[in-house]
Amino acid sequence: MKHYTSIHDIDNIKAWVEDAKALKQDPLKHIELGKNKTIGLLFFNSSLRTRLSTQKAALNLGMNPIVMNVSGDAWGIEFGDGTVMNGNTAEHIKEASAVVSQYCDIIAVRAFPTLTDKVKDESEHVMNSFKKYASVPIVSMESATGHPLQGLTDAITIAEHTKVTKPKVVLSWAPHIKALPHAVANSFVQAMQKMDVEFVIANPEGYNLSPEITGDTPIIHNQEEAFANADFVYTKNWSSYNDYGKVLNTDSSWTITKDKLGEAKFMHCLPVRRNVVVEDAVLDSDSSLVIEQANNRTFAAQLVLKKILENNK
Repeated sequence: MKHYTSIHDIDNIKAWVEDAKALKQDPLKHIELGKNKTIGLLFFNSSLRTRLSTQKAALNLGMNPIVMNVSGDAWGIEFGDGTVMNGNTAEHIKEASAVVSQYCDIIAVRAFPTLTDKVKDESEHVMNSFKKYASVPIVSMESATGHPLQGLTDAITIAEHTKVTKPKVVLSWAPHIKALPHAVANSFVQAMQKMDVEFVIANPEGYNLSPEITGDTPIIHNQEEAFANADFVYTKNWSSYNDYGKVLNTDSSWTITKDKLGEAKFMHCLPVRRNVVVEDAVLDSDSSLVIEQANNRTFAAQLVLKKILENNK
């Protein structure tokens, strides 16, 4: 594996989950693997868990992390080919990625979508430009359409807490005060499609995710119906896909409550708006796995970096 920019870069998710669980038991076992290696963490957007967990994962492997907030600290980067750069961008991705490749053995990138231009977002122009012009492996720390580190994390967390042979997992939309990307939901869908689970998606009319992502996964527009006999409820807001980037519904009846959750475990990638997406009674209960999920972010990232380092010895 050269790059990790999609859940589809995982060849065997069950094996990957077991590898991650082993890393969790002995995080420093492979600390010599990344000795004298440098990873550049480039953030075009804000982050808490992704930044800290990926940096810690690199340190657990003996790597030297360099962190840069690109949107605030770097020259404006141009991604278009043949562009006359007489505007706000001062540096082209061709030079930027080549230069960073000289400083770093792995480059990890976080860049959100515009949520205004579906074609541009789905082209993954930022991530794919780094893959095209960098000479070192690229890791996605969330892109316009996917968050594969989070998706792997979620698979690990579900595997750790599964008590039945084939658990029922529900991905549920919940209300939010602003338009949010589809990336986390997309990668969660793709991860669950690789796992041995009964998987359904619950969202209001008008909020179906991309059909290329959901495929044959059942989509139910009645939340309580979808939650029946669920073992895990993963909650995330996303904006409309068909009416791209729009907020069509802020219906508080889709907020996750303790009564709706029943005996299921609650999952969310964080940050989460309390009493908008989910009520306090859920987050503060034993049903909530959100803190454990956040902890697993380190081991998902560490596994990805380990595989890339081993592949590039």
